[in-house]
Parts: sequence; structure tokens; C-alpha cells
Amino acid sequence: MNNKKTKRPIYKKKRYVIPMVLLLILLMIRLYLPTYIKNYVNEVLADIPGYYGEVEHIDIALFRGAYVINGLYLNKVDANTQVPFLNFPKSDISVEWKSVFNGKIVAEIVMSNPEIIYVFEDQQSTPEDGLPEVNDWTKALTDLVPLEINHFEIHNGKVAFVQLSADPNVDLSINTLELTADNLRNVVEKERILPSPIQATGVSFGGGNVNLNGNINLLKDIPDMDLAFSLEKANATALNDFTNYYAGIDFESGTVELFSEIAIADGFLKGYMKPLLTNSKLIGKEDGFLETLWEGLVGFFKFALKNQKNNTLATQIPLEGDLNNVEAGVWSTFGGIFKNAWIKAFKGETNDTIAYQDAIEGADDTTRKEKRAAKKEAKQNEKKQD
Repeated sequence: MNNKKTKRPIYKKKRYVIPMVLLLILLMIRLYLPTYIKNYVNEVLADIPGYYGEVEHIDIALFRGAYVINGLYLNKVDANTQVPFLNFPKSDISVEWKSVFNGKIVAEIVMSNPEIIYVFEDQQSTPEDGLPEVNDWTKALTDLVPLEINHFEIHNGKVAFVQLSADPNVDLSINTLELTADNLRNVVEKERILPSPIQATGVSFGGGNVNLNGNINLLKDIPDMDLAFSLEKANATALNDFTNYYAGIDFESGTVELFSEIAIADGFLKGYMKPLLTNSKLIGKEDGFLETLWEGLVGFFKFALKNQKNNTLATQIPLEGDLNNVEAGVWSTFGGIFKNAWIKAFKGETNDTIAYQDAIEGADDTTRKEKRAAKKEAKQNEKKQD
């Protein structure tokens, strides 16, 4: 009789069965996870009021706690064009491991080649259920991140303002945008009022250099911020479609620059925009009589107001507004203030801020001053004669 025990296959031994089943389950979860996340993201995008979006596919990197959203786009539902409002080819969302050592589990996002194209006509149209708010899609996008966002980067991005109703079309864009924002969830330097530094560079229309730097506090409902923006050495002729549409003028040559500072504290915005035109020439050789007359009139006043030493025309446009309790939403109101100020810088129209009564009051005040001065002079003459 053979007393030797027959060896059981390894897959029948209990101590191996349970780990193998768990491994198989984990493998199945890992294989299905990209599909699950993709379906979740598409559901979130489809539920944004007034917009519709999708993603192509999702990549998972469990070893670094990350997933990559590929081919995300968002369109206005009742848009007149097929131009995507948002186009994010690649968004890498991962755990920011350095913050773990500070006792906070937060996320970082790195976006490659993102595009935000604001088509004026598409965004002004109103869907049947009312005008969608900017807060709707911004909140939806942040909901795609399972953790609070602490670090944010953009590489080779594009931001554009397009108006197709203008002839020719207006297209003002900033390309090759590089942006970095850090400490957005106040992981470090918690005692600072504005704890989050932000920096950005890019190339504007006309080959201008764009710079943005400052500090913000995103932990408040209406973020506090202190920002400085500059656009330098852009070819003024690149503005012709814009200035011709809004002011009826165009440039034959010259350089346009823009400098701006803004601060927001407890929902109140204060700042300015300062556009500069250097060595600019308005009148073109092929202009019609009325166009030449208007440009010549603008050119005359430009000549009278500009700094003759450096051939520069400058104006400063104040920015001010209360962002608390605004119906249109904070970000849309914020953007509207800047858009209107930018248009105002070049638009040839009066402000309707001066009334005839102002002149009467000024004249009356001057007359009173003259009478007082005359009486004083008369008294002084009487003393001299005495």
C-alpha cells in the first residue's frame, strides 16, 4: 500500500485560492476602471445646463495615483457654430505627493494644449431653460477631480475671443500660454491673506508678449486677488478687425501695449487698464473719403493728446465694481467688466457723463470767485490810497 499523499494542484490549495481570487477581482476592476470613469465624466459633462461635452478615453496610472482625461470638449448646446468652447486634449490629474508630507491629500492638474475659444455669438444666445451660468461649467469641471486642487499648470494653451458677426471676423487670441498656480488650497503659508501665487506668459495677437503675475485666495466664494497684467510690443495692425468693427478705424502701422492692475477684496473690485499706442499711423492709402475723414479726425486728436517726445498715446480706464450678489455670476461679471473696458479703450463714442448743468454750475462758481477777487483788489487799492 502506498502511504504517500497525492499532491493537490496549487489552484486547489486554500492558501492560494483566496489571493488568486482577490488578484483576479483587482485585475477586473483595473480593466473596467477607465470605462467607469469615462462614463462618469461624460454624465457630468452632459448635465451642465446649456452645454454638452464628451471625452474620448481615460488612462489610469494607479502607481502614482493619477488618471489622464484625453480629448475632452465642451460645446454650447444651441451654438451657431461647431467651434468647441472648451477643448482639452490632455489633462493629467494626480495626487500632489509633496503635500502629503504637510498632512493634506490634494490634487494637481497639468493640462497640455488646452483651448478656450469664446465665440461671442454662441455665448450670447440663450437656451430655452434660461441663460447658463459660468459657475455651472466651472463647478462641473472641478467636480471631475476627486480631491481638492492645490496645484495647476497649463502648457501651450490658447485663449481666444472670436466674433463672427463682424466683417471681417474678430479674432483676438493669446497662444503658447504657460500658466502656473500653486498652493490653491492653502496647504502651506496658511497665515498669508493671499496665499496662492499665479504666473502666466504667452504670445498675443500681433506677436505681443503677455505676462501675468500676482497672488490670489480661492478659498473664498468671491476670490481675493492682487494681479498685474501686461501686453507689450504687439503689432497694432493685428487689431484692425477689432477697432474697425467697434470704432471704424484701422492702423497702417504702430505698436499697441496694455498694462493693467486689479485687486479684489471681499467682493469689491478696483483697478485700471492702460492701453498705449506707439508710432501708430491710422490712414491707409486705399481708404474711402468718409473713412479717411473719420480716421483723420481721430488722428488729429491723437496727435494733440500724445506725448510728442516718444510718439506715444496713452489713456487710463478705471475698473471698479461690486461683485457681491450679482445675478449674472461672479466670473461672467468679472469678464464682462474687462471686455467692456477693452472695447471702451478703442470705441469712438462719448460717455454721456457731462451735462449742460455742469457748465452752468462751473460758470457760477467762477463768477463768484471773480467777484470776491475784484472786491479784495478794490479794498487793497483803497488802503494804498489812504
